[in-house]
Amino acid sequence: MTKARTNASATPAVGRNMVINGSMNVAQRLGENAFVNSIGASAGFFTVDRFKFAMGSTATAGRLKMRWFDDGPAGISNKCIKLECTTADTSIAAAEALTLFTTLEDIDCVRTGHGTASAQQITVSFYVKGNANATYVVQLLNNQHSGFIHNNRLFSVTTDWTRVEVTFQADTTSDSEFGVTNAGGFSLGWILHAGTGQTSATLASNWATGGTNRAAGGESFFDSTDNTFQLTGVQMEVGPVATEFEQETEAVTLAKCQRYCQRFPAQDQLDDGAFAVISNCFVESTTTILGFLPLPVTMRIEPTASFSGAFRIRRQATATAVSSGPVIIDSESSCSGIQLNATVGSTALTVGQGGTLGLNSDVDAHMILDAEL
Repeated sequence: MTKARTNASATPAVGRNMVINGSMNVAQRLGENAFVNSIGASAGFFTVDRFKFAMGSTATAGRLKMRWFDDGPAGISNKCIKLECTTADTSIAAAEALTLFTTLEDIDCVRTGHGTASAQQITVSFYVKGNANATYVVQLLNNQHSGFIHNNRLFSVTTDWTRVEVTFQADTTSDSEFGVTNAGGFSLGWILHAGTGQTSATLASNWATGGTNRAAGGESFFDSTDNTFQLTGVQMEVGPVATEFEQETEAVTLAKCQRYCQRFPAQDQLDDGAFAVISNCFVESTTTILGFLPLPVTMRIEPTASFSGAFRIRRQATATAVSSGPVIIDSESSCSGIQLNATVGSTALTVGQGGTLGLNSDVDAHMILDAEL
């Protein structure tokens, strides 16, 4: 295993890692689950916060299980992403691809100086292991460049935890400059499967545009159902040297992740939490309520919401099941708080009464707010 080195030019010592949740300690979307099956047909966030799958323009035939797994290199993290191939894909269409990636905000990439005469090198490090020796591609992509300019490196996976360290060149191209927006800046990705649409040219090992040069030389994770891939300890920093992985408390990591995703309740409930409250509310009409929920962390943008399970409205000593909703009222919500609306199926409510909106004897019910890149 490669030993982390000290980078004397890395300032400040705290906050040098640009990647959020590189330790894989936060997985809000999972609730009390440990994995998601049958990934490979569509893009999305499935388990660990801030790490998303992207697909090519042609869906893959391969499928995988994605685990939030209790394993990691000693002293770095006891959590990792673990991928397990469950369906092989040995007839790869040209436009197929599978990339696991995380995207940083534009404003958070200004420190690199890219797009200016002061551009600096960027060093990425991470820990990987698998079921056998394999070669994949790690890619740094600039979303602010009009041509989505990218830079790529091959890396090796073995059956032991190994730290990979790669340094990407400084880019002084004016079209690569970062600003002060909350849009996507750099995307750091691991290309694990690709057709000839991304492999038919020479790998772009300096900043380049185009598609055919992104994954040349990489193998396919979907070539066997024996394949596994584990990832943790992800770090991206300014400068030419990989420093020791930056540790932070779970509370700090969770707060950073909540800028992009928040789950209410924070996890699936035990039996005695089957009626957990999401927000206070008041009765607007005999069939509807309004609830306001201040958010513990200001989100990147006004979030969208998804709801799962059964909910109820409780006022005084009476509870009534929600028949429609809950939903967010966009015109009365913001990135720091959301207005909720829910309807019951009868005229059982009394206008003006106060109450609560919560779970209706459903330990798995929850709301997820999404402001992801």
